[in-house]
Formats: sequence, C-alpha cells, structure tokens
Amino acid sequence: MNTPTKKLRLGPLPSSASTKLTFTCPASLKADLDHYAALHAQAYGETVDAVTLIPHMLETFIAGDRGFKKRDASKPASRKPPQREATPP
Repeated sequence: MNTPTKKLRLGPLPSSASTKLTFTCPASLKADLDHYAALHAQAYGETVDAVTLIPHMLETFIAGDRGFKKRDASKPASRKPPQREATPP
C-alpha cells in the first residue's frame, strides 16, 4: 500500500504520565486501530500499537470538540458566589 501518511490527524506522540484504563470495543474498531497504528508507524518511523495511540486519539478528539469547549468555557472560574452590590438604605 503506497498512500501518503503524513496527513494523519494524530502527529508524533509526546511522552507523558499515564493512568491505566480498560475498555471494550468491537473487533472492527480494534482492526481499524491496528491499521491506524501501522500507518502512524510508517509516517513517523516509530512502531506503536493501538493501545499506545488510543489516549492520544481521545485527547485530540476532546481538544477538537467545539461543544465540549463551549460547555467547558461556560463554567465559572471560581466556585465563590458572585458578590452583590450594596443597596443604599
């Protein structure tokens, strides 16, 4: 297969601390993840497996989700209740 792979949405992987998370997915998704991992290895010259890619894919997905950003931006910066102006007596 001779397809251009430099245009993958997920770029080179940064190193970071991690927390273990287990999930179940359909076999077809696992096959797609394995295929993506192979393309990623071809594009960036670093062999990685699907398990390594999944957290980075999810992080990229969340970072690009406008609805999530919009909702997250609407959260107050502080949990203190707003102060009311004093009314003249």
